[in-house]
Amino acid sequence: MEALPNYDGSASNPLPQETPLHRRNLLAALTLGLLAGPMTAALAQSDYPSRPVKVIVPFPAGGTSDLMGRAIAEELTKQLKQPFVVENKGGAGGAIGTDQVAKSAPDGYTLLLSGIGSNAVIHGFAAPRPGYDSMRDFVHISQLAAGPNVLVVNPSFPAKTFKEFIAHVKANPGKVDYGQVTASSGHLTTEYLKQVAGLDMVGIAYKGGAPALADVLAGQIPLMFTNQDAVLPHVKAGKLRALAVTSPQRNPLYPDVPTVAESGYPDFSAVSWTGLSAPKGTPKSITDKLEAAMVKAFNEPAARQKLEATGFVVVASRSPDYTKFVQDEINRWTKVIQTAGIKPE
Repeated sequence: MEALPNYDGSASNPLPQETPLHRRNLLAALTLGLLAGPMTAALAQSDYPSRPVKVIVPFPAGGTSDLMGRAIAEELTKQLKQPFVVENKGGAGGAIGTDQVAKSAPDGYTLLLSGIGSNAVIHGFAAPRPGYDSMRDFVHISQLAAGPNVLVVNPSFPAKTFKEFIAHVKANPGKVDYGQVTASSGHLTTEYLKQVAGLDMVGIAYKGGAPALADVLAGQIPLMFTNQDAVLPHVKAGKLRALAVTSPQRNPLYPDVPTVAESGYPDFSAVSWTGLSAPKGTPKSITDKLEAAMVKAFNEPAARQKLEATGFVVVASRSPDYTKFVQDEINRWTKVIQTAGIKPE
């Protein structure tokens, strides 16, 4: 083999002759290089989580979604021995934070507190449809809980019962206002009731449940549907009157409050629900680990009792069940939206 010239033009040492040993060494080096990527990825998955994990709550701090996200973060921190940290990313009825997670790296380090407000179908009437799809762009890991919405009114409202409420609204079409958090379960529940009961009410839009509830308490607006945990202290204190719950059965914390279904509208059911989801493409080994941690954590008495004390029914489901549940909810609310003929704003 010819010697290669040095930079000054003089001859350099000749290259070594290729031998079978050289070829074997080269092949081994190439093989190790090709395997290094998958081996590193597999090691990263087996060590998951090896650093803090973000749980994006797509609503402002202080509401029910925020509380549920923090319950998940607290329990997963205990189970998986790494910090799970809540990051509130509110806006557009949950679409902004949800879209952020959909576009995040599918590595298990950015998760979503999913729920009725994060479903893309809901935003079809609240704003231009977001770029994500609830079924296409996420792995739904575990449903945490479900709870009824409660129809609450300011004590000054003339109706003392749900049936009196229906009669009052029908006698005053277009004159009764209600608090509306766009794309929330309370918003959809109100639309659902308006359809089945033939009601004409006016929604006053709010960015979150807390400011809407504050205005009901202050008498600025007369009523709203909202999560049972948010209003329980106020109902107990006599600052609000609960007229109906939207679950199929009465809620243990509201034993004297009838369901909408038993009040003349059979089969009416509208629950607020939350769970944990991840970007599509997240390795199954990671989602399996998160699923197992969710199921274990929320089947322990202490964690269950904390949520049940606020009126939620703890589900702690596995991924296939949560995935089916999300699809069923999409079907339910698509029908409500289409029946109402609601168009994007």
